Amino acid sequence: MTTLGLVDGAQRDMVSSFPSFDPERESLEDFRRNLVTGTTALLQSGPVGYGERTVPGPDGAPDVRVIMFRPTGVTAAAPAILYVHGGGMIAGTPDMQAGMLERLAAATGTLIVSVDYRLAPETPFPGGLEDVYAALVWLHRHAGELEVDPARIMVMGDSGGGCLAAATALLARDRGQVGLRAQILVYPMLDLRTGGADAPSDDPTTGEFVWTRAQNRHAWSAVRGALADDDPQLGYLSPAFMRDLSGLPATFIVTGALDLFRDEDVTFAQRLWKAAVPTELVVYASAVHGFDLLPSPLATRVRHDVVAAVRRFL
Repeated sequence: MTTLGLVDGAQRDMVSSFPSFDPERESLEDFRRNLVTGTTALLQSGPVGYGERTVPGPDGAPDVRVIMFRPTGVTAAAPAILYVHGGGMIAGTPDMQAGMLERLAAATGTLIVSVDYRLAPETPFPGGLEDVYAALVWLHRHAGELEVDPARIMVMGDSGGGCLAAATALLARDRGQVGLRAQILVYPMLDLRTGGADAPSDDPTTGEFVWTRAQNRHAWSAVRGALADDDPQLGYLSPAFMRDLSGLPATFIVTGALDLFRDEDVTFAQRLWKAAVPTELVVYASAVHGFDLLPSPLATRVRHDVVAAVRRFL
């Protein structure tokens, strides 16, 4: 079926502007290149400046590059957001979101540290996740040097980055090195079954635009590598499989009614409520994956809601 008529009217003509990827016909390298260059106009408004550091990586792995956005006019120890970019964990860079991150830092008064984690399939699980966690540990340990309040650090990510942000919150809980204030998950990619024959739900009104079932199957296969179904690490790969969600920080989840990840995001929020985790969930009508990046009243609304959530948490 075609769901174009269900898409928000102001965004309908723009959904095709997102880079598309057919795993059976196109190369991953082309998708990666198109994702970075094709979305620049959507994500940035002119040149954006930011700081750049290389921080210690996981044991036995390369150091991790991070880029940083510091708000102006903040005199006391600032809160901080560890941000994880989208791209299905197989594509994307933090630089492609520089405009958005600069605006978020200014609107919330937070230092934002965005992680250039290793991508699959070159680096399958847990490489990318451990890169993000290593950046979180560095941020916490160097809070004084960075003029950050270590008690007000949160994780945030979109799409595949939302998966890594959620998994990082789980690692932080279980390893006990960093206490997180909150997590914000923007249409997070949480369940490796979505788009496949064993998907818990499969609404045909979701997943036609921006991120499709074929893309999702390809990405999860690349990230998963050889990890078995009964591996105890499966919940860190795909947070939908984590049995115990108790003890996680306050959570804000946004997703779209036409997004392929809608049902898994709603289910995750329900499980967080049952685990007594303070959780807010917003499902935006007529919204496809990536809807916050398409200039429109709908995008303005979700950006306002995310900024408000960050301010409440931090």
